[in-house]
Amino acid sequence: MRILSGIQPSGKLHIGNYFGAIKQHIQLQQDNQAIYFIADYHALSTVQDPQALKENTLDVALDYLALGLDAEKTIFFKQSDVPQVTELAWILSTLTPMGLLERCHSYKDKIARGIFPNHAIFAYPVLMAADILIYQSELVPVGKDQKQHIEVTRDIALKFNNLYGDIFTLPKELMVEEHELIPGIDGQKMSKSYNNTIGIFEPEKSIKRKVMSMVTDSKTVAQPKDPQQSNLFTLYCLFANPKERETMERKFRVGGTGYGEVKKELYQKIIDYFAHHRERRQALTENPEYIENILTAGADKAGKIAAATLSRVKQAVGVA
Repeated sequence: MRILSGIQPSGKLHIGNYFGAIKQHIQLQQDNQAIYFIADYHALSTVQDPQALKENTLDVALDYLALGLDAEKTIFFKQSDVPQVTELAWILSTLTPMGLLERCHSYKDKIARGIFPNHAIFAYPVLMAADILIYQSELVPVGKDQKQHIEVTRDIALKFNNLYGDIFTLPKELMVEEHELIPGIDGQKMSKSYNNTIGIFEPEKSIKRKVMSMVTDSKTVAQPKDPQQSNLFTLYCLFANPKERETMERKFRVGGTGYGEVKKELYQKIIDYFAHHRERRQALTENPEYIENILTAGADKAGKIAAATLSRVKQAVGVA
């Protein structure tokens, strides 16, 4: 199956990104034709600092490669290096009803969070549709917050196919249900928007400070605690094996274990889990030309697929 996903370089990738998406992306590359791109055009809707965008883009590439993305098995590239996608986005926009975009939850959510309502944020689903359709993608791994955009993509593709012939593959969403809600240090969903994240590769001292500052209830060391209501326990389970989870759950329920002790164990689990990846990332950082070559080669492969699709589209609509 052809799998496609995009990663926005809008900030440092964090533990929530890893367990919510990156880990699944790495697994899916084993038995599928995976196409993963760094969505720098999408990021422009909220990141207007050019230097920050360049640094974030490189960071995303480094992070994914350090975490196990195999450039031999996947097509990995920058969205902006395949200009056909924005050309297709304009063509698709001529068929996209305003009402379809006005009903999208993500636009409403972003405006509610105080993000400036520019056209790119409103039209985000059309560019996302172009991303998906231009590569004839079959499956798109998404969480609940993106499921609606896949439905919008199918609606646009169906309208185009009905009008001009069967050009586009109709994609299906691959729901990523595991670890759907990963708490941040304040107990809310871990998100850059809430400034409550623990970065995958941020300095170890910073990780320790954040873990030790995590919000808990006021129960004493001696009191039993409900693990199902603990953000600490939720995060610990992401890194622990089944036996360790069982032991920690028992500690919570019988009492005698303070939150400070749990935080220390959680911190060490995080450091140990990503230790090998940290070493890999450091080695990659010292070879920027290698990263650039991977992205260039990926863009070349992606561009050939995109050009073939766009050629059919332009002939179908009458501009070629």
